Amino acid sequence: MLLAPLLLTLALWVKLDSPGPVLFRQERVGRHGRLFSIHKIRTMRPDAPSLGPQITIGADPRVTAAGQILRRYKLDELPQLWDVLRGAMSLVGPRPEVPRYVALYPADMAELVLSVRPGITDLASIEYRDESRLLAEAADPERCYTEQVMPAKLALAARYVQTRSFGGDLVLLLQTLKAVVS
Repeated sequence: MLLAPLLLTLALWVKLDSPGPVLFRQERVGRHGRLFSIHKIRTMRPDAPSLGPQITIGADPRVTAAGQILRRYKLDELPQLWDVLRGAMSLVGPRPEVPRYVALYPADMAELVLSVRPGITDLASIEYRDESRLLAEAADPERCYTEQVMPAKLALAARYVQTRSFGGDLVLLLQTLKAVVS
């Protein structure tokens, strides 16, 4: 309820900026490998999935003007609070991935990382805040993601699962807030 005015303002901005729905839903892999729909404020053109890869690379022309700002300040992630309320996600935990990339996880890592609810934020979200720029610098962004970025993020997710605690979650929430504000 407290976020309703902000969410309504963002929804109006998205509608005025580009045609299409305000919300973006995408199938992700959650706890125990169950599929769920993640919710975000739409930051790309509605036809973006048919125009390029599932990863965002650099100054991706599919990203709308409003979407650039929403992504920079992570405001597009706010609807995931609904996913937390309905039990599909938690505030802190490994970021949920699309099935295509989860299929590339080593079996032991998949079992470990998918043993907990995915989260809105985690250490990988902070460490790879500029992932899009990193991928833009790669000769083959898709290969860079699957061979370098994804394994590193998966290792951070595994470390989180093995060491998670309430205090650690509070620290990650504060680090996320600091990263977004700065």
